Amino acid sequence: MWEEKDNTLQKTFKFKDFSEAWGWMTRAAMAAEKMNHHPEWTNVYNTVSVKLYTHDAGNTVTERDRKLAATMDKLAENL
Repeated sequence: MWEEKDNTLQKTFKFKDFSEAWGWMTRAAMAAEKMNHHPEWTNVYNTVSVKLYTHDAGNTVTERDRKLAATMDKLAENL
């Protein structure tokens, strides 16, 4: 579940292994690029931590962030 904290949407995704995490990140990166909206994220082995916020809106959460969050969730569900 996404948490709204410190003007960001935050979520940590856990995957089976590094390969699954990296594959999800690749698909999420392609979706983000298509939306021209890029996440702040880190990856350690099977864990990807994501923060979403909109720079153009003063570093706050906007509908763009919620849309990308929903896309990321859908990509994770389809693994």
